[in-house]
Amino acid sequence: MRTLLDKDMTMVQYKDVFKIKHNSVLPSKGKLLISEPFLQDAYFQRSVVLLVEHGERGSMGLVLNKRIGFLLNDFFEGFGVMPRLPVFLGGPVASERLFFIHTLGNSIPGSTLIDGDIYFDGDFECLLSYLRSGVPLDGKVKFFLGYSGWTENQLKTEIESNSWLVSRQNKNILRGEGESFWKYAVQMVGGRYKNWVNYPKDPRLN
Repeated sequence: MRTLLDKDMTMVQYKDVFKIKHNSVLPSKGKLLISEPFLQDAYFQRSVVLLVEHGERGSMGLVLNKRIGFLLNDFFEGFGVMPRLPVFLGGPVASERLFFIHTLGNSIPGSTLIDGDIYFDGDFECLLSYLRSGVPLDGKVKFFLGYSGWTENQLKTEIESNSWLVSRQNKNILRGEGESFWKYAVQMVGGRYKNWVNYPKDPRLN
């Protein structure tokens, strides 16, 4: 029969085997936050977050890979025969509001440049008209309900406690989804972090 001491020693051994540590890359707009492999939070487990704002007053991001169970097509007229447009769970804040990122640039007035060719939000009615025009948009736009937010110094504290790995590699964010995209993002960072993809979600079950 295992004692509490045995269980505590086992957990220490697991922590040594699956030791994690954040890197030295600082967060900023356009970078990705990759959750550590054992994070159990309902919103952020095996998540990849795009930072759309980051400053002294706090940070805002969108979880890129948590697809939810309905389509944008279901809520707007004229979308029934168009390609399926999935919606992702951007985070726990303002979960009733729709946000989007895209590569349409100045074609969508009011858009905010995030990094490279990635833009955030803009005139939604203009985007709907663009969608209804029939122009292929695969890999050009991604929709989210809600966003992820951090108050002043909160994200810094979470990174220092090894909850997040910061990545400069923000490729394929408009196409990636699910845990496979989390693994892809980890592998893009490379180095010692490549082993993260082999870690169980809960080391106690290994």
